[in-house]
Amino acid sequence: QVQLVESGGGLVQAGGSLRLSCAASGRTFYRMGWFRQAPGKDREFVAGISWSGRSIQSADSVKGRFTISRDNAKNTVYLQMDSLKPEDTAVYFCAASSSPASTSVVFTTPLQYNYWGQGTQVTVSS
Repeated sequence: QVQLVESGGGLVQAGGSLRLSCAASGRTFYRMGWFRQAPGKDREFVAGISWSGRSIQSADSVKGRFTISRDNAKNTVYLQMDSLKPEDTAVYFCAASSSPASTSVVFTTPLQYNYWGQGTQVTVSS
C-alpha cells in the first residue's frame, strides 16, 4: 500500500540538468529526502527536507547545484539537479519517514528513514 515511486532519471551531458520526482502514496510522510548510491559505494545522503519545507539540508558535494522541494498537497518531493557532473552518476533513491515527532528537523542517515523507493538511474557523461 505504501509506495514511493521515483522518476526523472536518465542520461545527461555534464553541465546539464535533471529533475527527479518522488510520488508517495499510502500515508503522510513528514520528512523526505534523497540518497544516492554509486557502484561499489555506500548509500550517500544527498538532500532532505522537513514537513514545512523550512528546514533543508544538502550534502556538501551537491550544495549550490541541487535543490530539494516538496508539494505536500501532492505528497511529492522533487530534486532539481543543475550543473551535473560525472561524479553525480548513481542510482538515486527517494526516502521518507512517517514519524510525526520532530517534524522541523531533517534526517540525514538511511537509518532514520523507514520507507524507500526503487531508485532511478542518473548517468552523467563527460
